[in-house]
Amino acid sequence: MKSSPVTILIAFAIMVGVTGFFLGGLQSSLKLGQPGLKLVAEELFDENKKLAATNAVFLPPQVGQFNSTPLEVTRMELDWLPADTTYGRKRYTAPNQFVADVSVVLMGRDRTSIHKPQYCLTGQGFKIEQTERDRLVISKPQPYELPVMKLTTRKLLLHEGQRIEAVGIYVYWFVSEDQLTEDHLTRMWWMARDMVQTGTLKRWAYVTVFSLCHPGQERATYDRMKAFITEAVPAFQTTAGINSALQGTSNPALARLP
Repeated sequence: MKSSPVTILIAFAIMVGVTGFFLGGLQSSLKLGQPGLKLVAEELFDENKKLAATNAVFLPPQVGQFNSTPLEVTRMELDWLPADTTYGRKRYTAPNQFVADVSVVLMGRDRTSIHKPQYCLTGQGFKIEQTERDRLVISKPQPYELPVMKLTTRKLLLHEGQRIEAVGIYVYWFVSEDQLTEDHLTRMWWMARDMVQTGTLKRWAYVTVFSLCHPGQERATYDRMKAFITEAVPAFQTTAGINSALQGTSNPALARLP
């Protein structure tokens, strides 16, 4: 006898609920992992210039010819995300005025700091038109491929009283002390697996790089973003992927910088 769709849905919901309950009870006894990013004592502020945090994920003051300025952590984030969340925020501007905004959200013991990236974009009024996976070659500490997800988005913006269409290129990935992935579901599976198998709650972070451009400039904008990311990542990320020369071998380990 075949199970009805409703029966299958109910069974799945029960399974998810039981799993969540089990992991929630397990979480308090877990060892907290190390971040895969550098941390620094640095003040961050909200949009009202009020002190939001005294510790941050390190982001370099300069990347190549890009100079940086601080970006605020919004009060909505501070109110909604767990208190043990750590942030990193900077806007990087090149001499030709090309801009890349970098944001990092690092979880503590509360797993709800990290969520599906698409929720934030659609909540800000962006329409996601295309989702693509890519691999960016990072040269340090050894050549490796960084897995990223690229979202092409559109939004109507108000500029000098006129509505203009802007394209947003949004690149993101997730990193723990020894893992890299561009996939949200993969990250969740790895986190649950590690909690059960090793008794460790990996301290995952969500890194994003965002740039706006005019329609038709998507490819050129993404090329600039890739060049920026490949130069910036070694300065703040301590987890590196498999050496490109070892790809295809039986060694799946990731390298961790000192």
